[in-house]
Amino acid sequence: MQDRPGLRSRALFRDERDVIAPGQQRIALLSQLALASGQGASVTDVDGNTYLDFFAGVAVASLGHAHPRYVAAVEAQLRRISVGSFTTESRLRLLRLIARLAPGDLGRTQLYSGGAEAVEAAFRLAMSYTGKYEIVGFWGGFHGKTAGVMGLIGDESKHGWGPLPGGRFSVPYPDCYRCPFKLSYPDCALACVDFARESITRTTSGAVAAIIVEPMQGTAGNVVPPPEFLPAIRDLAHEIGAVLIADEMITGFGRTGRWFGCNHTGVVPDVMTVGKGMGNGFPISGLISTDEIVAATPFARPSASSSSYGGNPLAAAAALATLETIVDDGLVEHAARVGARMLDGLRDMQERYPFIGDVRGVGLLIGLDLVRDRATKEPLGREVTERIFTEALRRGLLMMGYFPRVRINPPLTITQEQADAGLAILEEVFAAVAVEVRAT
Repeated sequence: MQDRPGLRSRALFRDERDVIAPGQQRIALLSQLALASGQGASVTDVDGNTYLDFFAGVAVASLGHAHPRYVAAVEAQLRRISVGSFTTESRLRLLRLIARLAPGDLGRTQLYSGGAEAVEAAFRLAMSYTGKYEIVGFWGGFHGKTAGVMGLIGDESKHGWGPLPGGRFSVPYPDCYRCPFKLSYPDCALACVDFARESITRTTSGAVAAIIVEPMQGTAGNVVPPPEFLPAIRDLAHEIGAVLIADEMITGFGRTGRWFGCNHTGVVPDVMTVGKGMGNGFPISGLISTDEIVAATPFARPSASSSSYGGNPLAAAAALATLETIVDDGLVEHAARVGARMLDGLRDMQERYPFIGDVRGVGLLIGLDLVRDRATKEPLGREVTERIFTEALRRGLLMMGYFPRVRINPPLTITQEQADAGLAILEEVFAAVAVEVRAT
């Protein structure tokens, strides 16, 4: 077995520790990788070791690495002009394409550079349109780390950052494998929606501008809710005079085997936030809404909704090349096919390894729960899950497998052969740790 990561990679990682601030992504800290290049659904470190990429920069590299069409488009634009908020042909084409792909009447887009920036803009838009000021999110939700959204982080990672801004409320998400109400779907009759309605009545001041929801939750573990959930939340939002914001940062632009996560249930939100795979690694994000909603003031006033870097010529060219490639190469349908086969393979493993408690997913948004005991659903300890991560890395597979909730989200361009090879590595890793799991 190759030395992965190699000596040079580890040395560069150690040297960087002297000058970089702490708080990097856990996957970077555990792997100690120093990457030199990437090609398609694989990356190569400075020692020449190659890894299958089931990570994709947290679902960012939708076209994979160094895609020829993407590289050519960005390089050509860089040689012309790269900054400024003026109209360019590529931005016009991008905005028209987004309007064509987005559901319903969502035809107006404003562009930004990061996910949290776009979500905060969506909040400002909702407040402008409704005249209200409170926001409701969900347990397990993640919409960024800036002050305006941190109060809606749906787990303990926001601890220690208080006091948090007021007017932010969270209610349980239908994580059916780990139901917060200890109920079972479908007998639960979506008790989480009834609880959300009651919670909004009792905990808010009655001035809810928006309910923000991920159609499938990414950071929480690639959690897929029941199909009735999103329509019920849309109805609840409209019932209380709020807008529904669908945060499609992770689920948008083909990741789930549909163009958007909300397409799986036919829901047309009032506002969508998008990013990540939209630019294939170039920092670009946005919000999409209707003519009526974006006309609300103060959002619609000159300079009120803009961003210095949002929609700059280079970003627009990168996003246009990404989305046109997804369309032309049929990558949405490809993600659905490859993802379905990967789910079948993982469910076969679930039959052989009792510590795989749950397998779920849509398209190339796949999650696993690793447990000590299927009856109690007690999560595997971190010492075991981190070993699973390192054993996979040693065998040439890079994935978010260091927590009991494993997230698999490779590039949309991954071939079936690469997907099968990655699953074969996982099978080998699970077999290697099976004895250790039984002993814990």
